[in-house]
Amino acid sequence: MVEDRVVLTIGDHVAEVCLNRPDKLNALDLPMFMRLGEVIAQLGEARDVRVVVLHGVGRAFCAGLDLAAMTQGGLGIDLTTRTSGGTNVVQQAAWGWRALPVPVIAAVQGVAYGGGLQILSGADVRIGSADARLAIREINWGLVPDMGGMALWRHCVRDDILRELILTGREFTGEEAQRTGFLTFVAPNPLEQARSLAATIAGRSPDAVRAAKRLANLAASGAAEHDLLIAESSAQHALRGAPNQREAVQALLERRPPLFINEPEQR
Repeated sequence: MVEDRVVLTIGDHVAEVCLNRPDKLNALDLPMFMRLGEVIAQLGEARDVRVVVLHGVGRAFCAGLDLAAMTQGGLGIDLTTRTSGGTNVVQQAAWGWRALPVPVIAAVQGVAYGGGLQILSGADVRIGSADARLAIREINWGLVPDMGGMALWRHCVRDDILRELILTGREFTGEEAQRTGFLTFVAPNPLEQARSLAATIAGRSPDAVRAAKRLANLAASGAAEHDLLIAESSAQHALRGAPNQREAVQALLERRPPLFINEPEQR
């Protein structure tokens, strides 16, 4: 079933999204792309979700495109058709995480090749094991990265390093990925670390977390300094004195965990 390709669970304000084709190293086929789009859309409307953990089941995060689909003439997707957000179906599987209103933490073990690396790159924070294996593999198929990677990597990877990795398709480790910007940091148990970080973020004001991600996305988009300054002031004005901001202060003063509400914040 399509639903089995990507499993979504929600608890304690944390959503876990698990790529679930372990027998194929979580390789991407059309049903998996469609399911990823469905899950991202569902999370975009989930007011009780404050943070997302993205990972793969089994020995890999994602090995990229399903080789069987490639050798049988491709995925049958019209890449010129756009969603309301400006992406196509395959780009949404990566860019959709960046566009979500809540932060996304990805945990990578084993391999993250091609499309898998691009999906990983859509996360706000990316944690991997030191011996993880990553690669921009599209050149091996006579193709270019086309799932949003170019837009995502330009903010975190030095230009000449990115060009070399795209042009050679060579594999690199989690340690190199951390040094070059593909990973935020490495950890012995990436999923455990991701869950711990998610719990910390889920304990912060959901209004402030969502506003912070909007500002970070605006900054990464190359917005003019004047627009960023206005956006900062507008966000702070909306947050200041709101119920969740008052609760954050009160909880600090009383040395207790805060009890936030999930009402829509002012946008």
